[in-house]
Order: sequence, then structure tokens, then C-alpha cells
Amino acid sequence: MLFSLFSLSALAASSLALPSVNHLVHEKRDRLPPGWRYDEKLQSSEVLPMRIALTQSNLDKAEEFLLDVSHPDSPNFGKHWTHEDIANKFAPSAETVDTVKSWLTSSGIAPERISRSQSLGWLKFDATVAEAESLLKTEYHLYKHTTGKAHVSCSDYHIPEHVVPHIDFITPTVHFDTKIPQAVAKDVEKRAPSTTAAAGHPVKTHAALGIGAPSSGSLPKKGANINIKGLIDELKNCNKFITPNCLRALYLFPPGITANPKNSYGIVEYTPQAYLQGDLDLFFANFSKNQVQRTPILNSIDGGIPQTTNQGFNYNGESDLDLEYAMALINPQKTTLYQVGDQVEGASFNDFLDALDGSYCAGDDPIQDATYPDPFGGPGAYEGPKNCGGFAATKVISTSYSYNEADLTAAYEQRQCNEYMKLGLAGTSFLYSSGDNGVAGNGGVCIDPVTKEYNDGSSGIFNPSFPGTCPYITSIGATQIVPGASVTQPEEACETVIFSGGGFSNVFPLPSYQSAAVKSFFANHPPPYGADRFNNSQMTRGFPDVSANGANYVVAIDGGFALVYGTSASSPVVGAILTLINEARFAVGKGSIGFANPTLYANPGAFNDITQGGNQGCGTPGFSSVTGWDPVTGLGTPNFPKLLATFLKLP
Repeated sequence: MLFSLFSLSALAASSLALPSVNHLVHEKRDRLPPGWRYDEKLQSSEVLPMRIALTQSNLDKAEEFLLDVSHPDSPNFGKHWTHEDIANKFAPSAETVDTVKSWLTSSGIAPERISRSQSLGWLKFDATVAEAESLLKTEYHLYKHTTGKAHVSCSDYHIPEHVVPHIDFITPTVHFDTKIPQAVAKDVEKRAPSTTAAAGHPVKTHAALGIGAPSSGSLPKKGANINIKGLIDELKNCNKFITPNCLRALYLFPPGITANPKNSYGIVEYTPQAYLQGDLDLFFANFSKNQVQRTPILNSIDGGIPQTTNQGFNYNGESDLDLEYAMALINPQKTTLYQVGDQVEGASFNDFLDALDGSYCAGDDPIQDATYPDPFGGPGAYEGPKNCGGFAATKVISTSYSYNEADLTAAYEQRQCNEYMKLGLAGTSFLYSSGDNGVAGNGGVCIDPVTKEYNDGSSGIFNPSFPGTCPYITSIGATQIVPGASVTQPEEACETVIFSGGGFSNVFPLPSYQSAAVKSFFANHPPPYGADRFNNSQMTRGFPDVSANGANYVVAIDGGFALVYGTSASSPVVGAILTLINEARFAVGKGSIGFANPTLYANPGAFNDITQGGNQGCGTPGFSSVTGWDPVTGLGTPNFPKLLATFLKLP
């Protein structure tokens, strides 16, 4: 159900080694990544570790399967699948396996040389360069980086036309991601940029791994340091200082009472982002006294620890914000912290998903995802094996980080989005913040219409976020209390320090559950922009889905209090509300709500519609908040009593 701005299989065939007429280009690299140069032709006797990613079965039915267990009108609502059921349903078909094996054996790769991965999704074999070149109708070369490091790659590769539908991609090929044999060079380049991003520019190295860096554009924004004396628990000050009680008053939800052992709220953090226990205790001492000295349940993934070596807002602000509010709002329920990545490499969203689903591991992209044991070594390096499976997904998982959709390839995003679909089938609700720069991307950048590169954000094409554009997650935008208004009055789109991320995908099609809302938006409130600014086809996924307050949060950071802004605050709040709803469903013998979007869109009356404000960016006012769903605040903010009643009526 996914489309991209380009089709790899439709590219015109071109190669140094002429392909036969029945071969098609499967992937192609138009240029060398920065810093790399051609060095020499690779010797034909060198051995390459060939890996073929097989296409999964039934992905064309993904939305159908997910709606069957998550749409409120479905008799199977809440009947979530087991992980074994999911693995079997989407495993490559026997036809796919047989077709690819037959091609390999007919090309001279003996059957006994071919093995299948434990996840069932990959075929593996070693081949000489000569064999690989003959198989893929290409030539392999050695490239050198300005650092002196070497890498093996080809500029494109071809596969038979009848095999194309059965293969996602092959490595090593156009991707700069493979360690070359030690006989060729002792120093190996771990990863470098390659291929083309969804916007049409070369993918930047580590675009995915940089998500937790202190310079990441998706982190929350810090405001003034404050003295909280006289402010705490005073609802009359909520238009200036948001506290847990302000949020309860805004969305009409009570403090938690019970703690079902089935229920825990998952918060994901990416090293070096980390909380400080002293900050949690300072916050709890003022806003949730019985939680002083409480800690989240730590799930350490790929060596992830709440590091204390580096401190300051750019290292502690995100985690402190997420955990202080998540833990306070669902207390006494448990909060699980997924701390992902070591202090050297960090991690990507894929690295987190690997830990939840071992079958997902084999398809990671070494250009963007971490490799463990950490090949760089040094203080803080994780030297253990990569965590592939072994960690359970909580029923609600909130992530306050995001990429630009244009940072990564469409294929990379498709694969990750499908994993959220599978975990939704298993009963987990995934939430992601929508971004803090309106219609612009992280850091306020937009896309130059000619070069497709990022510009300074003063003009250009709107730059949507990912995974916010994935149709299988719930994207969370930001609102604020109108300056000078009370906590009981309607909110508006956030326009203080940050602007709610929102817009339309350039990669993912419009999901059926959202179709009526998006069509109504275009019919009744057509935006004053053309296709030169955004994807106005009315056929792509819109975001965010819903919103919550994202301005003036009182947060304990590095031993004091400060105001914090961002959809980074909004996502944990909505996640807390869904966790409270799950608690109520568990209390009456029901299961988790799982993928929430179909029920949310079927019940717009369970939200406070936001009709004021906009999300400016790219030299424009952006989109406007209007009656009904809009690409600024989505359906609006939650009305907890109505939303609770809606989900309690369901099986």
C-alpha cells in the first residue's frame, strides 16, 4: 500500500557490464557519497558475503489485517495476534524462496552454498567477485575515503525480470555498508551515505543514528529557568506554567489508582539522552510526592544506560521531561524505560525495533543503524552481541524523537513502517511526536525545489516528519492554552517557541481510516498552496492524528526548574491517557486497545476540536487549525471521559 517518489525497478538499465535483455536495474547509485573516490577494480578472486532480502508475503493485506483487530466496527476488535502468527503470515512465500534459489543455482551457485536466515527473510551465500559480477551484471570496485578507509561497492545491479517481485534488495551492492575482506584492506569503513532519500537527495550518513545527539533537531526546546514557589498546583497559572494537575484539568482525567501487572507504559530514549534521578526526585517532591526515589523499569538495549558523564539540557532535557510527566500521570502504574544504544554509536529506531522483534534484525541498514559489538571500541562502547529480540513491548510506547521523512530512503521507511504494523497486530499502541517546526523539518529546514537539498527554511517545499507519516503509528501534535485564558477554555495550536509539526507525506498513501477526514479538510478548507509546496494530491497520509499541550511545561532539569516546549511533551501525555484507558479495560477483563487510530477517527466527538492557530514554516503561514481534522492539531485534544467510554464499549 506504499508508494514512493521513485521506483527502483523502473530505472533505465545501465551498467559497465551490459545486462541481458531480461534483466532490470534493481538499485542504482547516481553519485559517490562525499569524501569517497574510486580507487581500483576489485580482484575477481576476492570473496563477498552475499545477502538477499526476500520480499515478505501478504504486505498488500497489511491494512486489512490491522483494521480487523483495531477498527471499532470489526467483530474481531482486540483479538490481537501472537508473534508466531505474525511471523508466519508475513514470511516470504515458498514461491519467492524457490524462484530466487532457482535463479541462483541456474547461475552457478550450488544449493549447498545457500542458507536461509533464522528469521526466514534472507538467503545467504559467499561468492567470489567474479561470480557476483556475473550474477548481478555489474562490476565491483574498491573505493577510498579521505580518511584512507576502503570500501567495496558497485554503482548498480541487475536481476532477471521474473525475479524482481521476489527481492527487496541485495548486499553488498550500491549501499556503502559492507566490511571488505581483510586481505583487501585492514582498515574498514563501517558505514557511509548512499542511495537516494525520499526527497531526491543523497542519504546523509548516520541520519538515523543521530536521533539522540545533543544537536538533534527533534529534541524539546528550553525556555526560562523559573522559581516554582507559589506556582505549584495552582490551576490559575496553567496558561503560563503547565504541571501534571494542569493536564488533568485540561483533559479531564483523574490520577491513577490501580496498577495492573499487565500494564506498563513504555518510554524510549536514545543515548546519550538520559534522565538524572535527582531531577526526577526534585520533580516528584513537588508534584507527585509518593514517587520520590522511584525509578523506571530499565530495559537496556545494545548497551543503553542512563549515562551521567555528560549533563545539561541537551543531554537530560528530553528524558527528564518524558519520564517526569509519564511517571506522574500514570502513577501508581509502572513505567518502562527503553534506553537504546551505547555512548559511542548511539542507536536508531530500527535498533529499538530489533530488540522487540528478532526477525527484524537481519534487515537493518548499516548505513543508518548501529552495529554491535561496537566496532569502534573505547570508553562507553558496548562489546556484547546486538539485542535481537528478547524484550517485550509494553502496551503503549511513546517516542519523543523524529526524523524528517526526506532524511531516509522510501524503502527504509516502508520497512520500518511495516514493523509498526506488525507490533500493532500484537496489541501495542505506538506514538510519535510530530515535530516542532510546523510544516518545516527538524531544525526548521525545508526542501529546495530544484536541488532537493535542505535549505535554511525561508522557502521551499514543506518537510514532513517520519515516523509521523507512517499510517501505522499515532502522530501527536502540540497545542497551548491561549495566553491569558484559563485552563477551562479551548486551546489553540501551539505558537509559543515551537509550532506543531503537520502536513502530508511524500511517501505513504492515505489510509482508509483517515480518508474521510482528509477529504473533508480539502473540500471545506483547501490550503492556499500548490504542488510546488506540498503533496496536494489528496491521496497521501496526513499528520498529526491528535494533539496535546506542548508549551510551558515545568520540568526539573539539572537540579533546577525550567520551562520546556515541544511535541516531545505532547506525546507522553497522550500515551499516559491511553495507558490509563488500558488500565480500565484490564480491570473489566478486556485487552489492550492496540492500534488506536481507526477508533480515534471513528469517534471525533471524543476530542476537543482545535480551531485557532497554525503551523508556519518554509516562509509561509503553514496550515491553519479548522473545524474537524487538520494538519496542525489533527482531531484535537483528548476528552478523557468520552474517550474512556468509547474504548470501554468495545470488546
